[in-house]
Parts: sequence; C-alpha cells; structure tokens
Amino acid sequence: MKTNINIANYSIGSGSKPFIIAELSGNHNQDLDLAKQMVKAAAEAGVDAIKLQTYTADSMTLDIDSDNFRINEKDSLWYGEHLHKLYQKASTPYSWHKVLFDYSNELGLIAFSSPFDEPAVDFLESLNVPCYKIASFELTDIPLIEKAAATGKPLIMSTGMATEAEIAEAIAAAKSQGNDQIILLKCTSTYPAQPSNTNLNTLADIKEQFGCLVGLSDHTRGVGVATASVALGACVIEKHFVLDRNAGGVDAEFSLEPVEFKLLCESANDAFQAMGKVVYGGSAAEAKSKYYRRSIFAYQDIKAGELLDETNIKIVRPALGLAPKHWTKVKQMRADNFIKAGTPIQWDLLVEC
Repeated sequence: MKTNINIANYSIGSGSKPFIIAELSGNHNQDLDLAKQMVKAAAEAGVDAIKLQTYTADSMTLDIDSDNFRINEKDSLWYGEHLHKLYQKASTPYSWHKVLFDYSNELGLIAFSSPFDEPAVDFLESLNVPCYKIASFELTDIPLIEKAAATGKPLIMSTGMATEAEIAEAIAAAKSQGNDQIILLKCTSTYPAQPSNTNLNTLADIKEQFGCLVGLSDHTRGVGVATASVALGACVIEKHFVLDRNAGGVDAEFSLEPVEFKLLCESANDAFQAMGKVVYGGSAAEAKSKYYRRSIFAYQDIKAGELLDETNIKIVRPALGLAPKHWTKVKQMRADNFIKAGTPIQWDLLVEC
C-alpha cells in the first residue's frame, strides 16, 4: 500500500496533516463574483484545496418532462425538482473553470474537479488539473474511472453506496490503466447525512481490505464527524462550502460557512497532532509535572530515635520524598537524627528498628 500520494505540492498520507478540500458545488448560484468570494473565504479559512464539479445538465440527465426525471423522495432537500433544471442551477459553467483554478492557485490553493463524463476529463486535462475526484454516484461508471485513471494522475474516489465488490471493480478499473494512486473516501450519500449513519469505523476496514489511503467526504452538519474521522485514519476531508447558509444555495443546508470551515481546519489539525505515537511514562512536556506527584513528608518534628508513623508523617504533594509505595517500609523505621516538620523523607534520614 502507498503510504503517501502527492497532489501538486502536497504529500497526502503518512506524516502529513489532513488534506482539507472545500467543495464549491453549486452554492455559487451561477454568480462568478460570488464563486470567487467563496474561493477567497475558503483560503482565509485555511483549506488546502478547492474542488469544482464539471458537468452540464445535458451531460447528467435528459431534458424530458417525466416523473422518471423528478426527485420524488419527500425527505429530500430537492423534492419535486426536475433533474435537468436542478443540474442547470447547480452546474459550474465550463468558462469559469480556468478563472477559478487560476484564482485558487494565486491564493496558494490546489484546485481540481469532479468530472461527470469522459469529455469532462478531456476538458480538465486541457487545464492541467493535478488530480481527479470521482463522485460517489459515479463510482460504478467504469469507463469514466478508466478515462480519468489513464491520465496517470491521482484519483480520489467516494465510495458512497458502493458494495465491497463495486469498490473492488472501481479500483481494478483504475489499476487496469496502470494507475494505483488511489484515495478512497468514506461517504454517506444522503443530504444532509446524520452522524448515526456515517459509520466511521468503516474507514479502517476500507484501508485494510483495499490497501488504499482513506478519507471522508462528509455531508453531516458541523465539524464533529469530520474531526473524529482523523483519529480513524482519514488523511483527506471534503466538505461543501457556502458563504452564508441563510442566503441559500443548492447545497447550503449541509455546507459549512467560513467560520465553521476555519474551525474544521484547526480541529482536524489538532486531531492529527494529538494522534502522535505510543508513549508511556509521560512526554518530555510532562516532566516538570512529576513534581506534583505525592511523596512521604514529616508533618511534625520527629526526634532522633523516634518511630515514624501516622502521627508524624504523611503522603502529600510534592514528590520530593520517598514514593508512597514505600509507606509500609518507612513505618517500620526510626529517625536517625532530628527531622524538622516539612522535610521530605529519604532513606538516609532513617535507621532500621
């Protein structure tokens, strides 16, 4: 298994903090200036990458007035929407891609996209994107995966609803093109998703079964689930981004605002730093704290030859005297010389009875 995969100037995997992706999706509301504001705000929040979606309504579905092409789930954010019209609203115009990629790069961000058909891969190749993202609904589109993999660039693939067999088929499709630079994202394809159906423990199983780096494409509200994923091995986190949820946007309901994205970046990095390595006995930073452990002290003046017991010694802080584990032994001894109250008890102050 690869321990690291390079995307542009970023090494993803072992020893690197999580790669944080802000997904613009269709929250730009077909306003290029708003899209650029989103890119700038995401950069200020501390993300590593901006991701677009590359499709047209015609490349996604058919413009036919039929219930076959209408969203009928009553609990969907888009209930009643005709698919073609929804994708028209949500799509990012091809003419914007270079503008947004260049602007992202100027701000120090990596920029790429999810192609939704094979011509979209050709288009993105003309813009020299550094990698490709395969959306969860497209994981079974083997020709699309083969096309993207054939570029030789890393693939980030959301697993979504995929069975183990379907994930294996997607990986095999990429590898058939000589491409083993694969990162698999655990994804719950509901919008929004609930923490209770996110099943983060799957991350470790994906990593073990398929020998790939893993991450999370997160559609839950807030940052808790994404932060927790880092402790379970996620080296990539993707979340949808919006400037203001109250202003709307096709994905606004489960997107993070700039302040929240900043918190995610900070929290994910904290979680990564906190993982550390296996340590017992305290870290170097804790060395001074050992002073505040307990030890045996004289709490009354003790005369020479006097027996030590509960009337003249105590186990208290700090740890300047003998450790509490010696308590029974010490109570079988006498003072060799006068011991003043407040003196830490050491062996050289004592004699056997």
